[in-house]
Amino acid sequence: MATKAVMEEAEKLREKIRHYSYLYYVLDQPAIQDYEFDQLYRRLVQMEQQHPEIITPDSPTQRVGGKASGDFPKVTFRKPMLSLSNVFNPEEIKAFDQRVKNGLPGESVSYITELKIDGLSMNLIYKDGVLIQGLTRGDGHVGEDVTANVRTIRSIPLKLSGAPSYMEIRGEVFMPRKSFIALNGERDEAGLMPFANCRNAAAGSLRQLDPRVTASRNLDFFAYAVGDVEGMKIHSQEELLETLKKFQFKVNPHYKKWDSIEDVISGVLEWQEKRHTLDYDTDGMVIKVNNFEQQSRLGATVKDPKWATAYKYPPEEAETKIRHIAVTLGRTGVLTPSADVDPVRLAGTTVKRATLHNMDFIRGKDIRVGDTVRIYKAGEIIPEIDRVILEKRTGAEQIFNMPDTCPVCGSPVHRIKGEAAYRCTNRQCGGVIREKLIHFASRGAMSIDGMGPAVVDNMIAFRLVSDPSDLYSLTADQLAQMERMGEKSAVKLTASIDASRSRGLPKLLYALGIRYVGEKAARILAEHFGSLDALMKAEEEELLLVEGIGPAIVSSLISYFKEKSSQELIQKLKEKGVLTEIPQEEKITDKAGVFAGEKVVLTGKLSSMGRREAAELIIGEGGEIMSAVTNGTTLVIAGEDPGSKLEKARARGIHIIEENEFLKRAGVRAAHS
Repeated sequence: MATKAVMEEAEKLREKIRHYSYLYYVLDQPAIQDYEFDQLYRRLVQMEQQHPEIITPDSPTQRVGGKASGDFPKVTFRKPMLSLSNVFNPEEIKAFDQRVKNGLPGESVSYITELKIDGLSMNLIYKDGVLIQGLTRGDGHVGEDVTANVRTIRSIPLKLSGAPSYMEIRGEVFMPRKSFIALNGERDEAGLMPFANCRNAAAGSLRQLDPRVTASRNLDFFAYAVGDVEGMKIHSQEELLETLKKFQFKVNPHYKKWDSIEDVISGVLEWQEKRHTLDYDTDGMVIKVNNFEQQSRLGATVKDPKWATAYKYPPEEAETKIRHIAVTLGRTGVLTPSADVDPVRLAGTTVKRATLHNMDFIRGKDIRVGDTVRIYKAGEIIPEIDRVILEKRTGAEQIFNMPDTCPVCGSPVHRIKGEAAYRCTNRQCGGVIREKLIHFASRGAMSIDGMGPAVVDNMIAFRLVSDPSDLYSLTADQLAQMERMGEKSAVKLTASIDASRSRGLPKLLYALGIRYVGEKAARILAEHFGSLDALMKAEEEELLLVEGIGPAIVSSLISYFKEKSSQELIQKLKEKGVLTEIPQEEKITDKAGVFAGEKVVLTGKLSSMGRREAAELIIGEGGEIMSAVTNGTTLVIAGEDPGSKLEKARARGIHIIEENEFLKRAGVRAAHS
């Protein structure tokens, strides 16, 4: 039986973990190192394992629990979740305003506008401050119980401090764009159909029978409404949003109060282009009467409230023509088709090529060479074909079929039953080896300067390498025999290869090209296990306990390390002196640096170095790189042609420095170290 001291320590740990999670996942302002957080979390896990009776439903360790039931039980809402009517132009916004004023004759009306997040509506039920249920919107009256999966979303608090006895929080579950792009890349690699957009990906992730899969999808949540409440009175939408923040919910920061419909229209139109700079999808702007008492008097129709409407932005699409379908080979042997199209401007860039994912995607949309198509950017990043304009077909279009043989080595191409991907059957395919070597030498991996695609092609052509371990046996004389490789270049390249031996486990693990193991996952695994030997010996259960590592990564790791070829490669790398542990200097967790504590965004082109090199310099000096400007950003480094990130930083009052100051700051540190 646990002592009082044990129970008190466990509760203090839970409070600390909740606090640091709130700072990290909601405010985007981490207060401690990941290593320190992991130590707190592991201590709590150990205590709860030793004393199961102290486990509470709201404990941070209980985010991923048992499997969801196959049918997702149906639950009736106390208050219905109504849909919103839509408006599509300023005149219709004015008509909505007139209807509101007709219902409130002689009264002044203020509005709140909020970005309409393109995700999945969710109703969260808290009893005595503890999350007890998470329900999808369903038909608005009956939703599905997906509690086990909702609990994995880290921006959703499991416990509310100072909450009423019963409270329903409503909001939107969504998938950030970077998570969407990564997930579709994984699905392409695994031979699965990609998700069409972030919303579909979020919906599919919430309906997983295994919450561990949901946890690996990096879903997020914005709160914006309440359903039924007992023991609390809220008077306006503005007050509600501030209350939700106090309960430590993530609230979209871009809401605003307006006193005239003309100002509402200006605000709505302003975001039509600005929304493309966000790291999540939006498809409109919601306009709400601010005062709840006025909302109540306006009432609702059978389907939607009379006090709110959604302005829908027109889809960002363009028309173009497919000229050719090309097939490329990835490092796992997957053949990926893509369409070369007539150049067209889309969301601020010129698009010349669109992904086609796989043959199921092509056949499902009946895409042919010569077709006129509508194209858009999936996740606002990857150009993708939405549909074929059938009425513009001439009969000259050509049906595309995946080649029967590998375009690189000529070996048969095989499609595994149940998969969408076609793969080269030759494990020694030069194309696969080429892609693996290019990846191994890339900046995020072993960072071998001077070893680009052209050099790799030469190495293979001269039969100098057949796998990454061969690189560490090369001499300058051997390299100098290759085309366009002089003696000085050969010496530099061998020096760069030699230097890469000491990059350490995080870089090496990513360089091995294990399916689903990106830079972040490689870093997490390296810091958790410390050495490649320890990682290879880890059982599935131990791997699944690692924070941030999902079942897909675990399955891929186990499969990779079981393969004889993988074991042989790792052994050869060890014999060549490649470091398979975390470098000693990286084990010092309290290392200071000139960018210590800074959350940095790089924007524009730097003349002195590449983006990745600058990022590595900042990380090496204690900083953290962010992909987008958020409330947590503390510093923006602006190069040439910085774009919208600079404007966002200025609008938020974030400290901005130019390249010269960045170099000076980093150089001062270098001079004293």
